[in-house]
Amino acid sequence: MAKLWAGRTAGDTSKLADDFNSSISFDSRMYRQDIAGSMAHASMLGAKGIIPADEARRIIDGLQTILDDLETGKLAFDPDCEDIHMFVEQVLTARIGDAGKRLHTARSRNDQVALDLRLYLRDETDAIVGKTKALIAVIADQAERYKDAILPGYTHLQRAQPVTFGHHLMAYAMMLLRDIDRLRDGRRRINVSPIGSCALAGTTYDTDRRMEAASLGFDGICLNSMDGVSDRDFCLEMLSALAILMMHLSRFAEEIILWSSWEFKYIELSDAFTTGSSIMPQKKNSDMAELVRGKTGRVYGDLAGLLATMKSLPLAYNKDMQEDKEPVFDACDTVKMCLDVFAGMIGGMRVLTGNMRRAAQTGFINATDLADYLVRKGLPFREAYKISGRIVARCIEEGAVLETLPLGEYRAFSPLFDQDVYAAVDLDACVNRRVSEGGTCVPEVEKQIAWAWTQLAAL
Repeated sequence: MAKLWAGRTAGDTSKLADDFNSSISFDSRMYRQDIAGSMAHASMLGAKGIIPADEARRIIDGLQTILDDLETGKLAFDPDCEDIHMFVEQVLTARIGDAGKRLHTARSRNDQVALDLRLYLRDETDAIVGKTKALIAVIADQAERYKDAILPGYTHLQRAQPVTFGHHLMAYAMMLLRDIDRLRDGRRRINVSPIGSCALAGTTYDTDRRMEAASLGFDGICLNSMDGVSDRDFCLEMLSALAILMMHLSRFAEEIILWSSWEFKYIELSDAFTTGSSIMPQKKNSDMAELVRGKTGRVYGDLAGLLATMKSLPLAYNKDMQEDKEPVFDACDTVKMCLDVFAGMIGGMRVLTGNMRRAAQTGFINATDLADYLVRKGLPFREAYKISGRIVARCIEEGAVLETLPLGEYRAFSPLFDQDVYAAVDLDACVNRRVSEGGTCVPEVEKQIAWAWTQLAAL
């Protein structure tokens, strides 16, 4: 097939070089964006009189038929074409004749591919935000259902203080809301049009870049043509946001894996989101959560790979930058799949509140409340802390818990103890005394849930 760039060279490359150079196997997914960009470009060329208006209309109509045929499957991508841009232009020229050859006036593949990628990632950002919102809604529903279910809160993977399961879940809702904020903020920098930058220096034609940008829904244009074709910050920024989002999912997945183990047994995952063992019939494996945890490294790799690609490139466009698409495509695909799976997994899990409460009762996670009890009696906190620690040690020796230790033994450590100490170390009381804003008491958890719903409604 004749190369559209043949001229300075004969364009007679080897099959091996053609395959190595080709990107249509992965950039063909941008066909909608490529055609939309070409329609806008043709419209601008016609409006400015750079090409005849009737030819601009023929180009637009021809592009529409190509889009329709691709959507219905009537037209298939030609793997022998170098990229999606060449494919569309060649099909267009074959269908409408020489008028199709005018489409590439006042643009280069350098600004064309940057345009397509920005349009594509703008759409992907919106899709990922939508899926993240859906997951937050599932989390908020579960948090409302279990806003008063007590379980141990952990630090260093050691039982620390009592919290509610709703409070714990809402921590992840807050993380995911920040992820949405990062994605939406990055979208502003995606939504800047590079078209009209041409190869690197702009063009001698009297184009209207802002008209073209506005017709495609961009907020503005790249103000430096060299930056317009060589900037991939928007890709890196999106990959960074997706890597952080995956880190949040991975942390949540790790807890799901722990909670569903026999050692914890705080939850049971639905059969729809677990697998079995080929040899051990008793197994119910949290494979979906494990895969989310594993795929996080994959998205990290996408980010690291593109950073490495970009780190030494001189201005302006270099063929290395063809390597920008597969990492962002892979990361977007991976994140969308993980969000969908996670929403189903969290929505369908069974919460074993009795097991959670029993774990909370045996971990001395009310020891801080015991110290606070003495502080309210007038003892300095550091002294109260030491006394509480010695009482916990005594309970461990005797196989007792703070709720059942006899009052006489309490008084052996301090005369400040009285019968009201048992109310002070009651788990429900411990949770519901934590009334500081953002805390784990039920009214505060309800506020967090309501705030999350308000944020979702505003997005």
